[in-house]
Amino acid sequence: MPNLTSAPRLLMRGISKQYPGCLANDRIDLQIEAGEIRALLGENGAGKSTLMKIIYGVTQPDAGQISWQGQPMTMRNPAQARGLGIGMVFQHFSLFETLSVAQNIALAMGAGQTPKQLEPRIREVSARYGMSLEPQRLVHSLSIGERQRVEIVRCLMQDIRLLILDEPTSVLTPQEADELFVTLRRLASEGCSILFISHKLGEVRALCHSATVLRSGRVSGHCVPAQCSDLQLARLMVGDADTLASAYPKAVGGLPFLGVTGLSWHNPDPFGCSLQQIDLQVNSGEIVGIAGVAGSCQDELLALLSGEQLCEPGQITFAEEAVGHLRPDRRRAHGMAFVPAERLGHGAVPELSLADNGLLTAFGQGLISKGLVQRGKVLKLAEEIIRRFGVKASGPHAAARSLSGGNLQKFILGREILQQPKLLIAAHPTWGVDVGAAATIHRALIALRDAGAAILVISEDLDELFLISDRLGALSGGRLSGLKATQSTDPVEVGSWMAGRFDVPSPTCAVGAC
Repeated sequence: MPNLTSAPRLLMRGISKQYPGCLANDRIDLQIEAGEIRALLGENGAGKSTLMKIIYGVTQPDAGQISWQGQPMTMRNPAQARGLGIGMVFQHFSLFETLSVAQNIALAMGAGQTPKQLEPRIREVSARYGMSLEPQRLVHSLSIGERQRVEIVRCLMQDIRLLILDEPTSVLTPQEADELFVTLRRLASEGCSILFISHKLGEVRALCHSATVLRSGRVSGHCVPAQCSDLQLARLMVGDADTLASAYPKAVGGLPFLGVTGLSWHNPDPFGCSLQQIDLQVNSGEIVGIAGVAGSCQDELLALLSGEQLCEPGQITFAEEAVGHLRPDRRRAHGMAFVPAERLGHGAVPELSLADNGLLTAFGQGLISKGLVQRGKVLKLAEEIIRRFGVKASGPHAAARSLSGGNLQKFILGREILQQPKLLIAAHPTWGVDVGAAATIHRALIALRDAGAAILVISEDLDELFLISDRLGALSGGRLSGLKATQSTDPVEVGSWMAGRFDVPSPTCAVGAC
């Protein structure tokens, strides 16, 4: 528990930050004691990330004071913050993709140790905390979950006094999250303070000593999470939580739409994952969920399904038509929509406006006529996405990078859903979004399913998969389990599949047979 007998580790008073058209932080007070694990809760766009960047020296406040261990302090830059013992794991990763794991970590450690010298310690620290990493592997070859591990291990290797974690478990399995929590509790017992941002309320209740809630840039309240239910925490965050669903009706799909038969793919990366004899069927009017720990070939499967990586024509079919040899635009013409795992740089171009990002994939929806972009229709589409999915943005001209992670995720998903696809393939659809936004996304997916679309969701969030999926399977080491009706399995069984304990090859279950 936190030590209340000395000066607070961090004290912030009256912190304000104004951006064009947005007051991100409005006179915020925050206090963190030594050894305290404090949650920072709030909707997407409530001002959490801005406040974290101020603590870490990335952003300067317009008003307010900061004290560090009883001494007034101006956080000029991240280097100064790291020198004081402040580490931060960003929701959007701050890694150089062309460098190795060891090189990325060396950049944060300062002079004195080369990447080669750090490799044994990286292996030791990552293994001790249950986040195994290969130091020589290039970051661009890592999955989203593995990149998150690099961020966390990089902080753990420093002399940390305050660790800031922005959605650290968003791409971790429940088992990996539990292992991380063991580490965080040990760090807190040793006097390290932890500021924990998460939309997974069960995690907050299990881990955090206290919580501060932000709403529209202001502190709206404080609580002890362990003394609250998930619903009470949700109400503190979003006000009216009556729209949050605890269950959705399950569906029995119709005719097959997506078919994958004997799909194998060899990864040229010696540290990468190769696919082995994947058999998969997704029917119209159903949601199939695929679970898996980070690095189990989710990214490789997504690349093959979306057309970013090609294969033999007949290995992938849409409505029994071979598409394995077709590029993404041709597959989209056949009714596919795609939500990638990485928002910035893959799902959206950071510098482009929301309107132009909408055009990137919806160009076939009458937005281009006789070779000319219909700007009025492009703007109307962006405005409709913003309205329908509750995206907090200054308007369709706002740059994608100006949105919080959760709001950008809502825009990308809305862009794909409003095209009324026959097949939607979505990776981590609610990664980093708040409970209200997640409910909006889930309702949209269920509505699309009920309209007859075939939906494949690949996620490392088992709670989400059990909530929305009609059938479930898991990837492990490039192999896919058979699929079971969600109501006929449980997290223990799916967890065993994620660990590779299933028979291979295993034929996909027919609808209603599992």
